[in-house]
Amino acid sequence: MSGSIILGIESSCDDTSAAIISGNKILSNVAANQEIHNEYGGVVPELASRAHQQNIIPVVEKAFSKANIQQNDICAIGFTRGPGLLGSLLVGTSFAKSLAMSLDVPLIEVNHLQAHILAHFIDDANPISPTFPFLCLTVSGGHTMIVLVKDYFEMEIIGKTIDDAAGEAFDKIGKIFDLDYPAGPIIDKLAKEGNPDAFQFNKPRMENYDYSFSGIKTSVLYFIQKEVRKNPDFIKENLNDLCASVQKSIIEILMNKLEKASVDLNIKDVAIAGGVSANSALRKAMEHNQEKLGWNIFIPKFEYTTDNAAMIAMVAKLKYERGEFTDIRTTATAKYDL
Repeated sequence: MSGSIILGIESSCDDTSAAIISGNKILSNVAANQEIHNEYGGVVPELASRAHQQNIIPVVEKAFSKANIQQNDICAIGFTRGPGLLGSLLVGTSFAKSLAMSLDVPLIEVNHLQAHILAHFIDDANPISPTFPFLCLTVSGGHTMIVLVKDYFEMEIIGKTIDDAAGEAFDKIGKIFDLDYPAGPIIDKLAKEGNPDAFQFNKPRMENYDYSFSGIKTSVLYFIQKEVRKNPDFIKENLNDLCASVQKSIIEILMNKLEKASVDLNIKDVAIAGGVSANSALRKAMEHNQEKLGWNIFIPKFEYTTDNAAMIAMVAKLKYERGEFTDIRTTATAKYDL
């Protein structure tokens, strides 16, 4: 097999994932999800760490077998150093260090947020890859930011949330509606049957390209409390319309700032990344702007939107070519700037 073959390991939150990359082609991308958090309505860090410890060896073994290669075939190991839950990151970091030492291959640390953005350069992520400079709306349960991407490793955050992330807003509003966790995909599904103009919710007035999502959550909460006092079955009777209206509001907040940045900086190449980029309304809004504003849009395949090791392997491959290796004494870090 020609070219570099690299193992990527991702364990920043509640998904244990391993992937093998050869060149820019993903040979395998395996993930173990942790269902245990659903009953708690959110990720419990201690439970996540334990589940990672149980999952990591089987997941890595499966990645090797699906790629049909041996451990000795790899020339480097990439791992998520941060940002994320420290206990979860430690599992992936320790495993990557141990395996790198036993195989005598270089270790490569990866920034999880950079990886979401650089997932666009995986062979089958898009029909064509973005060209520099481009804007990337990186939006997930833990982060919401607009990033100006000047080169593979030259990125500038030009706007970010000052409180909740967009994915977090979906989950918290889902809890108000008594939906299961994670609520984002459920709201997306129910919204398809609802009227997005049924209800209006407050939108924040933020400076520049920054976001705020705590206001819409509070607006929904007060509105629901008021309506439920009048009609205890209000949520049940209006659930689809509520989901559609909330989704419309959140997507409009996201897109307004992204459109402003595109006009101000005169950049037409616009990408989305992160877990919320799987949202169908966000994808539709991007496609709408392709026609309305002449954007070249880049929307990754679903499997590269959530936390996955394919994107970690992609960044590791780029760093491997540059000879950017990590000292074996490196440690995981919960906060890790872009």
